[in-house]
Amino acid sequence: MTGNRLTIMTPRAFAPLLQPVRYKGLWGGRGSGKSHFFAGLLIEQATLRPGLRAVCIREIQKSLTVSVHQLLRDTITRLNLSSLFTVLDKEIRTPGGGVILFQGMQSYNAETIKSLEGMDIAWVEEAQSLSATSLKLLRPTIRKPHSEIWFSWNPNHPSDPVDAFMRAPAAEDDPSIMTICANWSDNPWFPDVLNQERKRDQTLRPQDYEHIWEGGYQQHHEALIFRNRITVEDFSAPEDCRFYFGVDWGFSRDPTALIRCFIQDDILHIDHEAGGTHIPLDQLPDLFDRIPAIRRWPIRADSARPETINYLKTHHHFRISAARKWPGSVEDGIERLRSFRTIRIHPRCTETAREFRLYRYRSDPLTGDVLPQIEDANNHYIDALRYALDGLITNRSSLPDFSRFAPSA
Repeated sequence: MTGNRLTIMTPRAFAPLLQPVRYKGLWGGRGSGKSHFFAGLLIEQATLRPGLRAVCIREIQKSLTVSVHQLLRDTITRLNLSSLFTVLDKEIRTPGGGVILFQGMQSYNAETIKSLEGMDIAWVEEAQSLSATSLKLLRPTIRKPHSEIWFSWNPNHPSDPVDAFMRAPAAEDDPSIMTICANWSDNPWFPDVLNQERKRDQTLRPQDYEHIWEGGYQQHHEALIFRNRITVEDFSAPEDCRFYFGVDWGFSRDPTALIRCFIQDDILHIDHEAGGTHIPLDQLPDLFDRIPAIRRWPIRADSARPETINYLKTHHHFRISAARKWPGSVEDGIERLRSFRTIRIHPRCTETAREFRLYRYRSDPLTGDVLPQIEDANNHYIDALRYALDGLITNRSSLPDFSRFAPSA
């Protein structure tokens, strides 16, 4: 702090939240620095705005040990501002007669929440646990001119009240809402010890990795199609292996996805991917050439774009042809992928690994039952993989029916 200036290092991803806005949201996985950013911002605001009143909220708070009280205390010490703040057991007194309180929303009702009407800032930590009733009470209560409500959370489900409010399509065009996704990769101070934990989960707990580290929604594990069937680890392709290449064409916001794989010891290895959205036809050859050796081997592509296949074949001499499709070909392809002993994905194939962690059967929203229907999402690189293995996938509907020769009961 120099004179009236306080300098706090801020990750670039969080910069939009430095501007005044009614609702500020930070969501993502572990290690992103979400809580540290808001803690630093709150102490900065308390320093520069004498008399500021703030409340730090959780849905349930039985003691300050589960609050951000210690984080704020550490932030004050780190910024050498201890002479300006008085840290007490249940509150922090700020310059100019201000205060930071710590509350659990479940202790409030329509009458008692009126005590928060004079707050300048309300910060809701672990906001994924905030109930619809609490959100409904809080929003109109924080009513002081230019007051702000901050939310930080690791998402659980799209229907959680904070997600339904802050991440709904309508929120994108609402100037009173600013929401940022931040993960470990956005944190320039992400510690190596935490990175080793992240890599360990990526390899050993791929079904949980997206939620823990990348801000993905909590998955219904029984619905995951490739549960416990993939590993993400480094490997090299043998010199004499047979490569398979596949392409899924992008439409609208969907990406064009390319993939390279090979099979060894009944393990499917995926070692290269490339992709992007809104790629013009004349830029496809450059995208293809990001995959090593792709011009030397046959390529199977989605048959929905015969003109694109013909263009790449005749004008750029790729060995590309359309993959077969038939009723049930998606399900047959999935069964073939599930028949491998393991699916091993190289760490550089980040989008492929993400899809394998998220690809799932539909669930009944009312009962939670897993349905025999595949969600049409998180499947672009997986579709490219199915096309790559076209010649190895059996059309089960074309097999002879031997059931009539079965002995009678």
